[in-house]
Amino acid sequence: MPEGDTVWQTAQRLHQALAGSPLTRSDLRVPRLATADLTGRQVLEVVPRGKHLLTRVEGGLTLHSHLRMDGSWQVYGPDERWRGGPHHQIRAVLANTAHTAVGYRLPVLELLRTGDEDRVVGHLGPDLLGPDWDPDEALRRLLADPSRPLGEALLDQRNLAGIGNVYKSELCFLLRVSTWLPIGEVPSPERLVAQAKKLLEANRNRRARVTTAESRRDRRLWVYGRPGRPCLRCGTPVRAADQGSAGQERSTFWCPSCQAGPRGPGPS
Repeated sequence: MPEGDTVWQTAQRLHQALAGSPLTRSDLRVPRLATADLTGRQVLEVVPRGKHLLTRVEGGLTLHSHLRMDGSWQVYGPDERWRGGPHHQIRAVLANTAHTAVGYRLPVLELLRTGDEDRVVGHLGPDLLGPDWDPDEALRRLLADPSRPLGEALLDQRNLAGIGNVYKSELCFLLRVSTWLPIGEVPSPERLVAQAKKLLEANRNRRARVTTAESRRDRRLWVYGRPGRPCLRCGTPVRAADQGSAGQERSTFWCPSCQAGPRGPGPS
């Protein structure tokens, strides 16, 4: 699932493949960009901002994309077969003489002036993997609404950018608190921010996300995706339930023995 570490890795791959060379092919397959052509322009850099990707090109333009749940960018060599999905799912193709970057199932793809990037990312809080990381500002934003459930506050990218549903559940488990606990009641909330930074930093260069220090595939995460299975710490069955306002619910996983505080709905 694309979260801050996944987006950071994607940006690195795209930057290495495209930056410093002019584009020999530009194919943006969304209606509003049907006439846009970046061919001949040099890619200057590809940078992540939370869960957003900013591909900056010559002429003061930025191609903004967001992966959300199912999107991906794949990089291929000149003669390599594209394997990211059926062709009707391709939303963007950017190529130079050495590499081709193909964007599959991208729910957000837009071209804007680089000077206008704040229009799409200016609302974001400090980026856990970015040069703007500011733990004090992230903590201030998290605590601005002390009654808000912890899980919902962590997923709000306006507070701190880069945490998704996996890290939300894993982070709360590591801190032994419920995702339904009001953020203002979290003991030593500065530990929450520090642990979030530590988790994403530890995983930004890994191919497989790990929060447990275990190498086995079925033991890499403490609770996420493990409903009904024994907690890796105490053996109690892990529970799962939806959390969030209507229409924005996200699955939450937790151990009812290890994590103190309010409980969610019954087990799924």
